[in-house]
Amino acid sequence: MTIIAVNDDRDELDLLLDLIYDANPDDEILEFEDPLLALAYARENEVDVAFIDMSMPELDGLQLGIYLKDLNSSVNLIFVSDDKKQAYTALEMHASGYLLKPPTEKKVVRELEELRFPQFQKEHKRVFAQTFGNFELFVDGIPVEFKYKKTKEIVAVLVNNKGAQTTNGELIAALWEDDGDPQKKVSYLCNLRQDLQNTFTRLKLDGILLKQRGSMAIAKDRIVCDLYEFLEKKKASPYQYTGDYMNQYSWAEYYHADLDELLYED
Repeated sequence: MTIIAVNDDRDELDLLLDLIYDANPDDEILEFEDPLLALAYARENEVDVAFIDMSMPELDGLQLGIYLKDLNSSVNLIFVSDDKKQAYTALEMHASGYLLKPPTEKKVVRELEELRFPQFQKEHKRVFAQTFGNFELFVDGIPVEFKYKKTKEIVAVLVNNKGAQTTNGELIAALWEDDGDPQKKVSYLCNLRQDLQNTFTRLKLDGILLKQRGSMAIAKDRIVCDLYEFLEKKKASPYQYTGDYMNQYSWAEYYHADLDELLYED
């Protein structure tokens, strides 16, 4: 589990870090005095729990919480404040917890034990992405149906990119290749992105999409994927590449050479 603590006051941050380390010494714990640096980290990495001071310059705690939740809807936000009145605002945001200063070991332990999105729920992977042969996305064993066919292709591109942020321009290039003016495809792409978000929301797939302005990524640690298993385990993987990869998409042909090379390694 990845935990971040954000506070521009060095002494308060050190106190909070000591309490978090005592409560969860085996987790990855990162500190940020600058909320903008915390946000930059969250854009590239998945955050499970964020302890956020409510009063910070440049970017206050509530605004940072909104941005973090937009990037990952299942992040556990725990706000830290010296003002009880701000608790209602945190409640409206569906925060996981609220700590009054000064925090204590007992209170930190309680918040980590009663997370809104417990870690055991996140470790249960409901999604399987099949890339060998035709691409298919399964949730709870059932193929996902999207409103538009190209929405499914967006997921295929994101899975193929293995968790890397993929820009709107890259999506347009893959989905339509050289078919007409790319600028005319922007509004269509907006509809596809909305269809993707609506479908994942309906299926309660919190945290599967990692979004930032103008790009998105798949949270590869939230899914099971035959490609990822094969790349990690090679011949020990239960999923073996035999020459077929996302057969219905022409852009996928460019990745066959790399997979073929792995296939014939000794």
